[in-house]
Amino acid sequence: MIGTVVAGLAGLAGVTLGGWLSMRNQDRMAQREHERQWRDVRLRFYNDFLAAHRKYVAFILEPTAQITAAPHPRSPGRLMPFFDEAGRPYKELLEAGFTAMRLVALSPDTVSTAVQMVTDARQLAAARATCSAADLPSDLFRSLWEAEQGFLNAIRGELGLRPMPRVPNGSG
Repeated sequence: MIGTVVAGLAGLAGVTLGGWLSMRNQDRMAQREHERQWRDVRLRFYNDFLAAHRKYVAFILEPTAQITAAPHPRSPGRLMPFFDEAGRPYKELLEAGFTAMRLVALSPDTVSTAVQMVTDARQLAAARATCSAADLPSDLFRSLWEAEQGFLNAIRGELGLRPMPRVPNGSG
């Protein structure tokens, strides 16, 4: 009689433990899938932001780009660029990509390096308002490149990857 009770309790304990382990495993799998989906979402938004940034800079360098600049109302000594109808879509694409990227970013470092990228791109556009693409100061391009490298390394950090090696002379 006691053997039957012990066998029944052992069976019940085994079923309970098995059910608990199964639920725990399902929770872990669901968590991994959730993390993978968000990783993919972040990568898509980061890629969209990088593409918009590159298009914005490419437009700035176009010989036909019509850009004007005015003093920035909150940053003395800085200029704010303004675009004509041809350039407005590039600005809007960059701003939308920047906002979307900030919504999904995990790390404050990712956001701060993206802020630097946008700031540098705007300063490049403001400088382009006063000179040709060929006469743009090289330090603006260097700063822009360094900000992009910082952004890429911040993303790599979010993904658990090592930083990219630095390329000598700040070239691409």
